[in-house]
Amino acid sequence: MKQGDLFGGTAAEAPERSPVAPRPGPRRAQPDLLSRPQAPDVVPERDTARQDPRRVTPASAAREQAPAGQGAPAVNSPEREARRVAVKPPEAARPLAQKTDAPARGELEPAPEGTPAWRKSAPARKVLTVSELTWQLKEALEPRFPRVIVRGEVTGFRGPNARGHLYFALKDETAQIDVRIWQTQARALKFQLRDGLSLIIEGGINLYEVQGRYSLIAQRVEPEGVGAMALAFEQLKAKLVKEGLIGEGRTKPRRPLPFLPRRIGVVTSSSGAAWRDFLKVLHRRHPGVSVLFCNARVQGDDAPIEIARGLRWLARTDVDVIVVTRGGGSVEDLWTFNEERVVRAIFNSPVPVVSAVGHEVDVTLADLVADLRAPTPSAAAEAVVPVVTELSHRLVLTRRRLGQAMERRVLELSHRLQATRARLGDPRRQVATRQLRIADLAERLRRASERHVRTRRKSLVDLGARLARLRPQTRLAERRLAFTALSSRVRASLQRRLREERARVHRLGLSLERTSPRPRVREARRRLELSTRQLPAAVRRRLDENRRTLAALSARLDALSPLKVLGRGYAIVSKGGLVVRRAVDVEVQDELTVRLDQGDRLTVRVEARASGKDEE
Repeated sequence: MKQGDLFGGTAAEAPERSPVAPRPGPRRAQPDLLSRPQAPDVVPERDTARQDPRRVTPASAAREQAPAGQGAPAVNSPEREARRVAVKPPEAARPLAQKTDAPARGELEPAPEGTPAWRKSAPARKVLTVSELTWQLKEALEPRFPRVIVRGEVTGFRGPNARGHLYFALKDETAQIDVRIWQTQARALKFQLRDGLSLIIEGGINLYEVQGRYSLIAQRVEPEGVGAMALAFEQLKAKLVKEGLIGEGRTKPRRPLPFLPRRIGVVTSSSGAAWRDFLKVLHRRHPGVSVLFCNARVQGDDAPIEIARGLRWLARTDVDVIVVTRGGGSVEDLWTFNEERVVRAIFNSPVPVVSAVGHEVDVTLADLVADLRAPTPSAAAEAVVPVVTELSHRLVLTRRRLGQAMERRVLELSHRLQATRARLGDPRRQVATRQLRIADLAERLRRASERHVRTRRKSLVDLGARLARLRPQTRLAERRLAFTALSSRVRASLQRRLREERARVHRLGLSLERTSPRPRVREARRRLELSTRQLPAAVRRRLDENRRTLAALSARLDALSPLKVLGRGYAIVSKGGLVVRRAVDVEVQDELTVRLDQGDRLTVRVEARASGKDEE
C-alpha cells in the first residue's frame, strides 16, 4: 500500500521517502479505508458540534513531546490507548462553546419555518479536520494489523541515527513500506543490515499522525534463507579477513607458545566442567605450575564484556600464556566467542592466547584469531605444559651426555695442544728470523720508492714540454676549420642523395602505373565466374560417367563370381578348409563339406571313390 493512495495525495505530495523507487508492476487493488463502516465510537453524530482542536488530551501531549523525525510510539503502547479514547470525547468533557445550537463550521443554517420545500437547502454535510481523519484512519488500520509477518528486500538503509534507531524501507516488485527498528531491538540484531538483503520481519502497523505516515514497527527480524547467526558469523569473518585479523593476509603472525611457562592465565567460568578438566590434566602433567584464574561468564549478554576484560587484566600480569576455554554446547551457547569484542581482545593481547572452545567440531572466530586452537580444554592443558616426569628424565639423560661430551672434548684439546707445542719448538728463534725478514723488506721498499719518484719526475717534465708545444688556441682553430669543411661536404652529399631519391620515386611511380594488377584481376575474376557456372554441369557429367563405369565393372565381376556358378546347380566340396578337386585327394570314410547356393552347407562321408581313369 502506498502512502499517497492511503492519504488521498500524489506521490510528489507524500513525505520524503527512500531514493529507491518501487519497481513498476501491476497496481494492486487497495482497500478503501474511508468507505469501510467505522466503529460507533469513532463516527461523529450529525448534530454534534466539531471537536475543539485546541483541546489537549494525553495523546496530543505525547505527540507534541515526541521529537521531529521520530516514529510513532510502539504498537499497543499507552500513548496509542490514550489517543484511541480521545477520538470521541464525552459530552461532559467538551467545551461550552460546542453545546450551543449554532451550526458547526461548514454546515448550512436550517431554513425558517414556513419555507416551501423546494426552497429548503440540502442536508448538512460533515467536514472532518486533518486530525480527525488521521485518527479515524489510525483506528481503522492499527487494530486490523496488530501483528504481521512481512517478507521483502531492504532499501534506503543509511545506518542508525543519533538515537540508535534504524530507519529503512522494505520493498518487493510492486510496493514498499517504511520499517522502524527501535534501539532496543537494533542492539539485539546479530547481523548487519544492508541494501538488497532479503528479510522476514514480524511486527505491527503504526500510523504516526503528526506526519501522516504509516510504517511497520519491527519486533523480530531475521534474514530469509539463512540463519541470523550464520549470516552474522560470515559478515564478521569477512570483516576480520579484510582488516587482517585472520586468514592468509593476517597482519600479525601466530606466536609460538613458551616451552615451559612459569604462570598460565585462564579465562572461563568457575562453575563449568571445562575449568575442572583443564586443572586436572594440567596438574597431572605439571603439578608445580602456577595458574592465575579469571572468572567470567561464558554465555549471556554480558559474557563478551567479561571475557574481554579478563583478557586485558591477565595481559597486564606476569602470565606467559593465556587460555580461553569453555565446554561444548549449541551454536547459541558458543556465540560469545564469535563476538567482535572477544575476537579483537584476543588479537590485541601481547601474550600468546590458546582458544579451547567446545568440542573438536565446533569452530568459532576466537579459534581462528588465537595463536593456537585446542579442540578441547584437556587438549589445551596438554598443549601449554609438558609432562614434568618425562622432562626430568630427559634432563638427566642430557646432563649425563653433556658431561661425557665435555670430557671427550677436553681430552681431545689436550692432545692437540701437545702436538702443536711439539711442532712450534722455541718461539725466540722464530721471532729473530721474522725480524731479519722485516728489515730486508724495508730496505727493498726504500730503494723501490726512490726509483719510482725519479721516474715520475722525469715523466712530469716531458709532459710539461709537450703541453708548451701544443697550444689550445691553435688546436681549436684547426678543429673549427675541419668541422666547417666536413659540414659543407655533408650538406652537399645530402642534397645530391635527396635529388636521386626523388627521381627514383618518380620512376617507380610511373612503373607502378604501367604494371598495375587491376586488368589481370578483372580477367581472373571473369574466368572464375565462367568456371563457376560450368562447374555443376562438369561435375554431373563426370558422375554419370563414373556410374556407368561402375555398373559395367559390377556386371563383369558378378559374371566371374564363383557364387553365380553355385546358383546353376554346382557345389564346392572341401576337406578341412581345402577345396577338393580330384578323387585322389580324399580317402574312404573322410568327412567332406559341400557348399551350396544361398550359403547352405552339407556334411557328407565318403563311402567309395572312383577316379575318371577307373571308369574308363
